[in-house]
Amino acid sequence: MKIHPGIEVSSQSDVGCVRLNNEDSVGYWEPDNDRDFQRKGRLAVVADGMGGYEGGQEASRLAVESMVAAYRESSGDDPRGALIDGLRSAHDEIHKYTIEHPELRGMGTTCTAAAIVNDFLFYVHVGDTRLYAIRNGQIRRITRDHSYVGQLVQAGMITEAQAEVHPQRNILTSAVGSNPDLVMDAPEKPELLRAGDVIVICSDGLWGQVRDAEILDAISKKNSVKQAGRELIQLARKRGGPDNITVQILRLQ
Repeated sequence: MKIHPGIEVSSQSDVGCVRLNNEDSVGYWEPDNDRDFQRKGRLAVVADGMGGYEGGQEASRLAVESMVAAYRESSGDDPRGALIDGLRSAHDEIHKYTIEHPELRGMGTTCTAAAIVNDFLFYVHVGDTRLYAIRNGQIRRITRDHSYVGQLVQAGMITEAQAEVHPQRNILTSAVGSNPDLVMDAPEKPELLRAGDVIVICSDGLWGQVRDAEILDAISKKNSVKQAGRELIQLARKRGGPDNITVQILRLQ
């Protein structure tokens, strides 16, 4: 796949120290020709599956493949609409797969997909995979966790700091494929990006073990994004690596 100039990209996933298989999936896509690139830009996706050995693996794979296919085949004039269509397609594909494989009933996945088109960031998000933006030495979480603990934070019952260590922080309230209805975040207004900005998408296997400040520190060093991703995965593993660890880093040059 051709990578157009102006960005540095790293997509890395690790099974961690406890799990026997990797239920995370990661994808990156750009159009090959310049004309389509101007309309569709770049697409990055991370999904964290659930539903047992095979179910979670298949759910996250289907989510990423469906997102990329739907976005690739879209008209390219509406990035947000293409992302929403991609997520709905993923939801339908997982439901269809469950009907064909009833032993995998209950399988589902988180999914966070970001499109960078002409310096604007569009995204769709379900679950607790996180999207961060780094600018001028500051890190900001863009997405909110669709989780029981996330609801407690929104209600003002606990703080963000308490949420990070809450024993029930991994209980999801929304996922792709496992719920009859698909509940997603897809803001109408995109974010304007600048040269030097860094976008990070990561599964809870990373952010559950590594603090936001540590993500910022690894990326702020004079590292390549590949080196930064490797450092963050090793840090999560050093702290036990109880879950699969996936991180995708995009640095605008």
